[in-house]
Order: sequence, then C-alpha cells, then structure tokens
Amino acid sequence: MNRKTLVLPALAGLLAPVLAACGGGDSAGGDGKAIVVGTTDTIEASKAAPAPFDPVQTYDVGAWNVLRGTYQTLMRLPRTGTEPVPEAARSCGFRDTRNEQYRCTLRDGLKFSNGDSLTAADVKFSVDRMLRINNTNGPVTLMNNIDTVETSGRHEVVFHLKKPDATFPQKLATPAAAIVDHKVYPRNALYKGFDLVGSGPYQLKAEHSGNRVTKAVFTRNPEYKGGIEPQNDEVEMRFFDDSEAMEKALRKGDIDLMNRTLSPHQIEGLQNARDSHVVLQEMPGQEIRYLAFNTDAPVVRNKAVRQAMAQLVDRPALVRDVYAHTGDPLYSLVPTGLTGHINSFFSKYGNADPAEAKRVLRSAGIHTPVKITLAYTENHYGSTTKDEFEELQKQLNKGGVFDVSLKGVDSWQTFREDSGKGKYPVWGMGWYADIPDADNYLAPFIGKGNFLGSPYRNREIEDRLIPATRQQADRNAAAGSFKQAQNIVADDVPVLPLWQGKQYVAARDDITGVEWALNSSSALQIWELGRGVAD
Repeated sequence: MNRKTLVLPALAGLLAPVLAACGGGDSAGGDGKAIVVGTTDTIEASKAAPAPFDPVQTYDVGAWNVLRGTYQTLMRLPRTGTEPVPEAARSCGFRDTRNEQYRCTLRDGLKFSNGDSLTAADVKFSVDRMLRINNTNGPVTLMNNIDTVETSGRHEVVFHLKKPDATFPQKLATPAAAIVDHKVYPRNALYKGFDLVGSGPYQLKAEHSGNRVTKAVFTRNPEYKGGIEPQNDEVEMRFFDDSEAMEKALRKGDIDLMNRTLSPHQIEGLQNARDSHVVLQEMPGQEIRYLAFNTDAPVVRNKAVRQAMAQLVDRPALVRDVYAHTGDPLYSLVPTGLTGHINSFFSKYGNADPAEAKRVLRSAGIHTPVKITLAYTENHYGSTTKDEFEELQKQLNKGGVFDVSLKGVDSWQTFREDSGKGKYPVWGMGWYADIPDADNYLAPFIGKGNFLGSPYRNREIEDRLIPATRQQADRNAAAGSFKQAQNIVADDVPVLPLWQGKQYVAARDDITGVEWALNSSSALQIWELGRGVAD
C-alpha cells in the first residue's frame, strides 16, 4: 500500500495474540463509549487528488483503513491467515483449471448505507469504473488483469481475466475492489469530498479542517449484511500531528489504541514503562522501506551507479543507529516470512564495501565522486525519516564514492505526484502489502503502469516469471520463479531495499479484541475492538 505508503513501524504478517484485557467486549463496546483509535496518518484532498475516500483514487494505508470499514468487497481477509473468505459474496471460486475465470454469487438483501440495493450491476460498475478512470495514483494495477466483467441476474458476477492469476481472490479482498453505488458515483469522474456511500459494517462521518481530515467517526450501518460481527457500535479515529502528542493522549486515556506511528525512542520508552494501564506488544511484520530510481535520469541511468549504491548501503548500521532495532536489514524486495524470499542483494553485494563500489564505477568509466540528490518525504513516514536519510548520505559519501545532497519535501501529495512524474532521480519510499504474497512485492514495481511510475522494464520478469507464478495455486510451487525475479532485481537495481519493519500496537488495558485488530496484511480491523474491564 503506497500503498502502499507506510509509516514506521507498520507491517504486515500473521499475528500472534497481542493484548488481552480482563473481561470481554460486547456489541456496544462495553460501556457504550466509542473506541478511540489514534493515528498520525494524513488524509487530505488536493487539486490533483480531490477524492480521498473514492476507491478509484485512494491508495495509501491510512485511507484504506477507513475504506475497509465502510465499503464492502466480494472477499475479505479473515482474522488470521492469508486465505480470503466471502464478504459481500456468498461464495466465490475459479471455474476453470487455468485460473482465468472467477465467479461470485452475492448474498441476498445487500444494501448500501443510503438504502439502495446492491446488485451484481454495482459490482460490474465499480470494476469497470476503476479501469475506465485509470487513476495513475490509484490502485488500478490490482485490477488491470481483468478483461471483462459479466453479470447474470442480480446475484451472479463473472470475472474474465486476461491471464491466469491465482492471487486474484486476494486482490478482490482489497479496497481496490470496493463496491460503490452506481446511482451515486459518477461513471467517468471521481467522487469528490469527504463523504462516501458504502455497504460495509460502518457509516462514516468525517470532520475536516480545510482539505485535511481531523476526525473520522464510524457508526454501525443498519443496512449491513456480511460476514463481520462488529464488537462495538462506534469507533472514532483521531488524527495527530505527531506521535508524541498521540502517546500523551493514550497515557491520559483520551484514546484507547494506537499503532501508527511510533518512533524508536517511543517504542523503547513504552517497553520500559511501568504504566499498568498501557501495554505494548511487538510482532513480526512485512512493511518494507526502499530507495526508488528514475532509471531514465542521467545520473542513475547507468546501472553501475545503482549497483555502487547497493554496494555501499550498510543496512545493519541503519536499523541499529537510526531505528534502534525496530526493524531488520532487508536484502530483497520480498520480505522475510513470505514464500519465495531470498537474500538476493546480500548474495550479490555482501557487506558494505567502498573499494568495491569504486571499482564498479571505474569499470563503467564513471568518475567519482558521483553527485546525486536523494529526495524524501519529511513527515509521511514519521519523524525519523530525516535521520534515516542523513545516515544514508553518510554511508554513500564514505570513501569519496558519492557526493550526496538531500531534498526533504514537506507535502506528501507533492512528493508523491512529483516522484511519479520522474522529477527525482532517487527517492525514498515505503510499501505496505496489498496482499500477503510475494507477487505484491514484485509486480507493482515492474512493467507498464507500475506504482512508482518507473521507466524500468524487464521482459523476463514481466512476460515469463510473474505470469508463471500466477498459474500456481500452490504458492510454494511459485517460489522458484520468485527467486529468479529477485536475482534480476538485485543485478539491475531499479529499486534498492533497505529495511523491513516490525509491528507495534499500544492500547489501554480495558480494550478487548486487539489480538484480532490487524489482519495478515496489517490492515486495521476496527470491528474487532471492544471494551472490557481493566486489570
């Protein structure tokens, strides 16, 4: 999720039980009070992106956490595990042996929050609209393998895929496949503003100051019919300018839970705190942080420059000195814990070596130091990002191999738009899995219409390896092709993986259901939260 956009530390992964309070929640959240969730995510409208809650445009983890509770998808991820289960659908499945035709039957009596009936025509409209508008900053890449959608009556939908794709059921569980009301949403344009009409378990009332959301209030949707059983009647999401203010609110009891985002020193403080009413839990995760390249930019067009950078990055020092071990070194785009992962960058480059980096450049006829600018977003990934890039600057300048300058960008929207237009030769990004599969760490970054707007192309990955993995319903059988693709990425370096984060959740001790609050993609499941009795 820039989709995929992430914040330290927020990752995906199968979750072990996290927190438990004494007593259990009920459908009213125990005492009827709203469950209050804190976040430092920013949700805003801009001229270029005027529709923060339209599934066609929305593609960042903070806004997706809103969409998951308010729109329905045909499938959804369960409490734990990676195998999707029906949601708006009563049943779904492939109807051929090649994974090219996928059929779903809708539940009876589905309605949107405005009372309109939800039928197969709305599902077809939603997918066709996503593909027709083709918003470059949206999640259309998750749907662009769909050739046609046909309906049969009010309840049957059939997806005909261009190529086989065993991961398609997981993609139908993302907000990219959110179902919108064809009577409300324009066919060829975005639905602007901060309102939405969905059929999910909650209705939304968003408060905003200017173009930025300040509070999101979720109340039970009386029209909802699906597989989710909300453990509360109301959830309030509050947006903080920084994690320090959010932590103070948690300790005071003004909010009940937070997991996005905590700085390393906050994590250390919470781990050592003696506050009996706040509990912190660490668990594995699959958020990744990486450098992206505009491979057409003159300074990095020659892959020897990118290889030299890969030879210089000291990942253990980065996670130790900047992130206080709240992450792990990452040597591939595919994080550890997913089927098919290998340490392809370590196998090729080993430990940081300035002498070898100089040799690589010299062999390509490139004089040192190479002047280059690294761009980063100053606030979207948390306050530690500046420290991270200052450490990278120090590492790349070591031995006189590079002469690195830094460019911090205050506005996330500006940063995202400019990077997609190729205005930066190198820039820092994060990725939060759309689906918990190695495919989602390779396919979105490579090929026509890729998430980064990168000009990099590799026919072996695009035309052979990724299609081969998508024919394998058994994901273990796809591991060989995934490994080949990772080795190609390590050699060409269109992106440079840096670290893989861990997941942290802090909550008041009277909040129940926190062990189910994040699914296997670390998406927030607000319907699982209730209020019990404090220890």
